[in-house]
Amino acid sequence: MGAQVADIQGSGSAPQVRRFDYDVTNTVNVSSISAVRDETEDLFIDLWPGASLDELWLAFHDFERLFEGKMPGYEGCDTVYHDIQHTLDMTLAMARLVTGYECTVEAPEQLGPDRSVLGIICALFHDSGYIRDSGDDRHRNGAEYTMWHVSRSAEFLRTYLPRIGLRDSANIAVEMVHFTGYEKKFADIRLDDPLDSMTGHLLGTADLIAQMADRCYLEKCRDRLYLEFVLGGIAIEDEGNGLQRVRYQSGIDLLLQTPTFYKTIVKKRLDVDFDKAFRYIEAVYNGRNPYLEFIERNIAYLEHVIETGEWPALRRSPPCFTVNDNPVLEANALVNQRILALRGSPVLSEASA
Repeated sequence: MGAQVADIQGSGSAPQVRRFDYDVTNTVNVSSISAVRDETEDLFIDLWPGASLDELWLAFHDFERLFEGKMPGYEGCDTVYHDIQHTLDMTLAMARLVTGYECTVEAPEQLGPDRSVLGIICALFHDSGYIRDSGDDRHRNGAEYTMWHVSRSAEFLRTYLPRIGLRDSANIAVEMVHFTGYEKKFADIRLDDPLDSMTGHLLGTADLIAQMADRCYLEKCRDRLYLEFVLGGIAIEDEGNGLQRVRYQSGIDLLLQTPTFYKTIVKKRLDVDFDKAFRYIEAVYNGRNPYLEFIERNIAYLEHVIETGEWPALRRSPPCFTVNDNPVLEANALVNQRILALRGSPVLSEASA
């Protein structure tokens, strides 16, 4: 799981080499639990000198145990797109958003250390719903939980938080984590305190901007997210009565639909639902937003590839951080089995999402 090097990227006044497993600033290894933990701790110590961060340390420790298959009762992370790096990248973005927010607003609108730590814990476990339970013989990969993984994450937080002394925050976390998914309408998320909702907006924002700013976002969508969508019943949806709706015929088909997804779904979430919470990053980077810069660069490059047909240009093969030795190969094998089984369906209808 060593670092690999991507092509030279321009950022600011001078080009820099951005490694595949580093964040948008090329300063933090987001495949390293300790690196993200230390960076988060440094940010929070600067905000609240002397505040207790014991629960933060415990959460990072337990995140490692859960996702690396060391926690009793769980199999560890085996999803190839929503892997360990994705969660760490998202958690780092959350820490930066919290920092920017706290530096931008005045009391009593500030979140404070306790609520901010809860937000980081929700970030660390926002995809815990993809982790399979030990002894689950029905599901062979966590991606099969895709359609209800956020509810499973909420249930994990409900049982986990009391174990680290945060029982009173469990009900808040159960609602807050739904800002990262599509299972519950935002209007149905029940949070009494506006500051909890603000934390949820930061959480949902972090999830979107971190993954879409990933240097290998396009390759990961084509080669990994598509696999999860097949296993999760999204790429090929069972409509009942023997009918199957094909939403994504391939990884390339998924990429063909990504610009529209970004402009209609993602931007609405970021700009309207989360009220442009991404802007708080700018307080950390002197008015710049490196996440949005890389997102726009990714989408612009994808549109160029679509227009020119230069699909071979998407040739990066970044490391995948799961408990499996050959995670993408194993996921591909499961996808092939599923597609072969679906070919026996009486009717296969095709439609674009």
